[in-house]
Amino acid sequence: MIALFHPDHPATPPGARKTALSVNVNKVALLRNTRHLDIPSVTRAAELCLQSGAQGITVHPRPDERHIRSDDVYELAALMKDWPHCEFNIEGNPLQNLMHFVRDLSARGLPLHQCTFVPDSEDQLTSDHGWNFPQDAERLKPLIEQAQARGVRVSLFMDPVPEMMAAAKAVGADRVELYTESYASGWSSSAKNKALSRFVQTAQAAATVGLGVNAGHDLNRDNLTEFLHAVPGVQEVSIGHALIADALELGYAATVKDYLRCINEAFAPVLPS
Repeated sequence: MIALFHPDHPATPPGARKTALSVNVNKVALLRNTRHLDIPSVTRAAELCLQSGAQGITVHPRPDERHIRSDDVYELAALMKDWPHCEFNIEGNPLQNLMHFVRDLSARGLPLHQCTFVPDSEDQLTSDHGWNFPQDAERLKPLIEQAQARGVRVSLFMDPVPEMMAAAKAVGADRVELYTESYASGWSSSAKNKALSRFVQTAQAAATVGLGVNAGHDLNRDNLTEFLHAVPGVQEVSIGHALIADALELGYAATVKDYLRCINEAFAPVLPS
């Protein structure tokens, strides 16, 4: 174990800017799509999460619309106009349908603060790997420029590989979203510390080259605090599956507030024993 996540030496100093919580509402749409009744409402779910303190809403519309549909994207963007201090983030593969939304929301004057480029195949169940450089650089660079020209921040979904951070910066990214599955899957085993160390090193490498850091995938109320306590400078976590599963039992308001508690605990000063 390294000093950065020793309990007496928090990675993030007291008083630092806390991590923002962006709620991914894909799974609300997945449940709705099993019937033709338009319930549960995706926009209502997003509104309740925002009312409870979430700082953003995330969607990942896939080409087959198996959960988030095109109409959802525009309705959520319209909702976000009423929440100017919160952010709307769209994830997806820019080589599929993502850039259409970037262009169209801009043309309609609807808010889009961040797009997260994810290298998913069209039939992929869930995101399971990040971009790779130099292989992906040539095709990503013009798409990053297109989004940024419309005032949209670009984050690249990346594995925790410190050596890739300089390349992500060189291609023009504003942030990276660190794919946290390796930490989450090993959280209750001896593999946790090794995985966590890799994320610490990657976040430090990102900061060194001037990249912002987001994180997401399988983060939950059990593992979130420890991750944010250890990994420096995480600006946003995007959480969907676990949060919506918790909301089925606790409700949106109680769930969002408990995730915010997890974030707050990561930033609380450690008192001497």
